[in-house]
Amino acid sequence: MLQIRAINQFYGQSHTLWDIDLDVPLGQCTCLMGRNGVGKTTLLSCIMGALPLATGEILYQNHALQTLPMEQRARLGIGYVPQGRQIFPLLSVEENLQIGLPVRTDQTRKIPPFIYDLFPVLKEMRQRRGGDLSGGQQQQLAIGRALVIEPKLLILDEPTEGIQPNIVAEIGDIIGRLNRDMGLTVLLVEQKLPFVKKVADNFCILDRGRRVAAGEVRELSETLIKEYLTV
Repeated sequence: MLQIRAINQFYGQSHTLWDIDLDVPLGQCTCLMGRNGVGKTTLLSCIMGALPLATGEILYQNHALQTLPMEQRARLGIGYVPQGRQIFPLLSVEENLQIGLPVRTDQTRKIPPFIYDLFPVLKEMRQRRGGDLSGGQQQQLAIGRALVIEPKLLILDEPTEGIQPNIVAEIGDIIGRLNRDMGLTVLLVEQKLPFVKKVADNFCILDRGRRVAAGEVRELSETLIKEYLTV
């Protein structure tokens, strides 16, 4: 579904991504892994168009993304949940969800009912301000906001960061439902190994801006974990 070929990216004079290749297969969950500061969020920002590429190609369902603006990438069916959630704290839960609706290609301006089925707490709190929600509830809101466009590809940047364990488990279950039951393709950045092994089919490890390992999750060996993931 998503193919990344020979991506290079720079911050000023700093070479941050080096010839990155990555495949995200249709209908599977792929996890991007690595220690802090190795380029994971930078790669997601390049996919979404928030950062420019120096060289390389990004193909999504045979569409070249690298020349398209962010909103056009969303219209093609890519939902994005950024690191830190980035909800609007002074808007209500319902208003936060509605923000994603204008990029829908069918002109629908109603929140899809399945959002509230997945996240009942959002329905209960739909008139509450986003800033009044707990961290876990805000994360659910951020995921729900990405899902209102009914994407074909969902990209999540560290969805369990700073979340209490019971909500982490709930988010894992929801990703599993979206991926396995609804056929949504998922690309996520995650560092919690039990969570990765629960939800992901494939992994890719970055180190110092380079891809150093990739494969099926069952191939994620203790050697790789010790060399590239253990802090």
